[in-house]
This record gives sequence, C-alpha cells and structure tokens, in this order.
Amino acid sequence: MRIVQRSVLPGFGITMGFTITYLCLIVLIPLSGLFVVTADVSFAEIKQIMSNLLVKRAFYLTFRSSFIAACVNAFFGLVVAWTLVRYRFVGRRILDAMVDLPFALPTVVSGVALARLYSDSGWLGRAFAENGSGTRFLHNVGSWLQATGLPGVESAGAKLLASDSFPIRNTEFGITLALIFIGLPFVIRTLQPAIEELDRETEEAAASLGATRWQTFRRVLFPTLLPAQISGFAMAFARALGEYGTVIFIGGSLPGKTQTISYVIYEKAEENNLVAASVVAVVTLIISFLALLVINLVQVWANRRVIKNE
Repeated sequence: MRIVQRSVLPGFGITMGFTITYLCLIVLIPLSGLFVVTADVSFAEIKQIMSNLLVKRAFYLTFRSSFIAACVNAFFGLVVAWTLVRYRFVGRRILDAMVDLPFALPTVVSGVALARLYSDSGWLGRAFAENGSGTRFLHNVGSWLQATGLPGVESAGAKLLASDSFPIRNTEFGITLALIFIGLPFVIRTLQPAIEELDRETEEAAASLGATRWQTFRRVLFPTLLPAQISGFAMAFARALGEYGTVIFIGGSLPGKTQTISYVIYEKAEENNLVAASVVAVVTLIISFLALLVINLVQVWANRRVIKNE
C-alpha cells in the first residue's frame, strides 16, 4: 500500500500556477512594459540620451557610491553580526532590534535625519567644518600621508591639507554614508544565520592543532561564511542602486555632482520625457542585472569551494 504524504500547501500545479501568476503581475509585466516603451526607440536616440553628460555622471556616481557602500557594509556587517551572535552582553537585544531600523523607517525620514545630522550646523557635520575637530584630524592624516613621500599617497595628503573644511551634505561622501545606512541590515541579517550554524568543534580542533585565532578565522571560518557575505553584499549593492528618498536629501541632487540615476529618471518623467526616462531605466536594469549575475556566479564558486573543502 502506497502512503501519500500530504503537504500543508496545495499540490504542485496550484502552487506553481500561483507563483508564476504572482511573479508576472508584480515583476515581469511591469519590467516588460519598460522594454515595450523603448522598443520603437532607435539606437541613435538611445546613444544620444545615454551620451548626455549629466546621465553619464549620474551612472558613474550611483554605481561607484553603491559599490563602496556595499564593500563597507560587507566588512562592518560581518563584525556586527559576529558580535551579536557570539557574545552575550547587556543591551544586545536592543542593538539587535536597532539593526532593523532602516527597514522600518521611511526613506524620507532617514534622509531628513541624515541631512540634518551631517549638515554644516549638525552634530557631526560641524566637526568637519572649518577649524572643526574632524577637519583637524584629517589635516593630521594629510600631514602623515605627505611625509611618506610615496607617489599618489603624497598627493592625497596634499589635497587633505589644502582643504579648509570637509562638508558631508551635498557631496558624494554624504550619498555613500546614506547608502551605507540603508544597506547594512541586509548584510547583518544574511550573515547571522550562517554564523549561528558554524560548528564550534571545528574551531576547537583548529585550536588544538596550534592555530591562532586569526588563522582559525581566516582559514576555517571565513571560507564558510563567504557565500553568505557575498549574498549580503549583493543585496546591499542592489538596494543602493535604486535608493531615492534618502540620497535626495543628503545629496541635494546637484546637476552633474550629486544626481543619482533614480533622480535622473524621476526628473525626466517630471519633464514628461517618458521615452528618455524609460531608456535610462532599461539601461540601468540591464547593467544591474549583469552586475548581480556576476556576483551570483562568484557566490556559486564560493559555495562549491566550501563543499569541496568539506
């Protein structure tokens, strides 16, 4: 007698049909609409739209800031996740709950808060104004870099010394800070389950064989955590590419300086230039998809490497 195992959910046909329908209505049809709108646009028109100096600078700023923010989050996200999982201390649950604040806050609220905090009169922004403590610290760093005499490093130190202040708001640095703020939870929440599943016996075995803590982390633990860290990096990078509400306040959307791709698309749509907005959106979508594809391939390679080492 054959025993049929029943699932909580309905059969494969119903669930698969619901999945395809849901993805089509929410994802595929809206994205396909972009390609339909741009289907009649000639290559010459696309080239003309994308060769606009403001559009090119917006692409460069967005992808560079998003990549830097994702790299920073990949490092500090690992530190925060490791601290929250491996250590028990007073206030740990409060800190763990604070990680989700960027998820809960509307992007406009976080944008206003960051803009006020890092403005020239803000609590942190004033430190980098003229004669501020942060400015003096950067001048000391510039003096140290200039004293090294190394090519490139010396010139970077000279640039730091030549600046009387280091404003954060309405600069690319401010945009990067905003992207770090909204992307950090993705890395932390991705790494926490992976850290919890680490085998303590493996660490003890490495220690018994004479490995230091750094050697154990670098050769035993980090390769296991690498796939999860790449996933967190990918999600933080993808989230940063499409951010609008946070960066518009702290960046100021200065033409050619702090305008991101999302603002350029919004601006062209407001000008009733839907063709140009659709073209920029489609190019952004294609580049983002290719970037995520490369990241996923690297993640697959890291997973295979972990399985092979096991």
